[in-house]
Amino acid sequence: MIATNSGLQKRTEFGRGLRRKLKRSNHALWDATKRKHDPIEIVLEVNRKRIAELVPIKMARMATSPFGFFRGSVPLMAADLATLPSSGIPVQICGDAHVRNLGAFAGPDGRLVFDINDFDETICAPWEWDLKRLGASLVLAGREAHSSDGVCRNAVLACAEIYRRKMTEFSTMSSLDVEKYRIRRQFRGKPGSSVLQRAEKATPAHNLAKLTIARGKSRVFREIRPVLTHPAESRVRQVLQALKPYRETLPASCQHALDFYRAVDVALKVAGTGSVGSHDYVVLHFAGDGVADPLFLQIKQALPSAYARYGKASDRATHQGQRVVRGQRMLQSESDILLGWTSVAGEDYIVRQLGDHASSIQPGDLKGVGLAEYATTCGEVLARGHARSGDPAVLAGYLGMSDRWDKALAKFAMSYADQTSKDYELFRKAIRSGKIKAGKTYS
Repeated sequence: MIATNSGLQKRTEFGRGLRRKLKRSNHALWDATKRKHDPIEIVLEVNRKRIAELVPIKMARMATSPFGFFRGSVPLMAADLATLPSSGIPVQICGDAHVRNLGAFAGPDGRLVFDINDFDETICAPWEWDLKRLGASLVLAGREAHSSDGVCRNAVLACAEIYRRKMTEFSTMSSLDVEKYRIRRQFRGKPGSSVLQRAEKATPAHNLAKLTIARGKSRVFREIRPVLTHPAESRVRQVLQALKPYRETLPASCQHALDFYRAVDVALKVAGTGSVGSHDYVVLHFAGDGVADPLFLQIKQALPSAYARYGKASDRATHQGQRVVRGQRMLQSESDILLGWTSVAGEDYIVRQLGDHASSIQPGDLKGVGLAEYATTCGEVLARGHARSGDPAVLAGYLGMSDRWDKALAKFAMSYADQTSKDYELFRKAIRSGKIKAGKTYS
């Protein structure tokens, strides 16, 4: 990789020269015959590392649709992407860039921010891996919303185009200006505005009413088996003890703010699709002696990225929680002020506020022209994140000014969405045969 302190023209020409290694049009290629792995075996391998009694919930959520299967099978796509030729341009990737993993949440100043909101799989890897996963998700989510394939393809084209154009813009900006860049788009249509409207309602007070019950003068988590349960007392002590080293990963001002809160209860929570079966705790705090000022902290197990086995040994993190936090801070324009990491019983975890004004897109929001509008926003968000963590001049040189890359991504996305539908049918067959056990979704 060329040094980032080299001149703009030299870095742009370097990126353009990488087309000789991999043509932009070749990003369109998907060939299932290159697979050296069984998709069902990959799913089973992941399940062996999860909490056994919760695995059927994950399998049920994956079984709802091809897009549901896609959301829960990052390791499968990671294995597939690793079989493809690479551009050789590394950035910090989200790793699980799909339409439900971008959304709204509260920024440090309390204003709503639209950005990537899931970083479990983040790692340094080829930039195109994020775009290919996002593109396939646009097709699968669009089909689930009953959009035509023509509409889905146009949405991917819009995503690719804005990514390419914004990268050219970022390449002409100073690195500090890229760092400070904020996306200020006003949502005119339904998808983006509906996410923001839902996020406005997702407050700590809302979580207090939804997740807790009164006990004396305080409140504790309600039992909603199996998705919200109280762990053994020994585990509760371990979780609370882990808050002490977590505090040290925060800035001094945030440590001071946290000191005003006291922990009153701990629960094991099931959420999402891909994360189901990992250890995910929520801790309820109150400020002072009352219940008027609740704080919910999520202490979520951080497992190695599904992409780690396909990268260099030197890129593998020693603490998975720190890896996630580092990646999130690199990619997000504004991160949770209480974002940090810790360890519980020798295992790695991230810590963050639970659902502070957090919301994501719903399938019904992605009908018709709404899909392309949302795709454009997603493409700009990824471009900003990749420009902050990579070299926008090299990327801009590689992408160029024509639409060759746009068309290639659209073709790949359609092909890989078709592949996902085939894998989904294999998955459903494995459930019917008893090879995979699926329970209720508990959504």
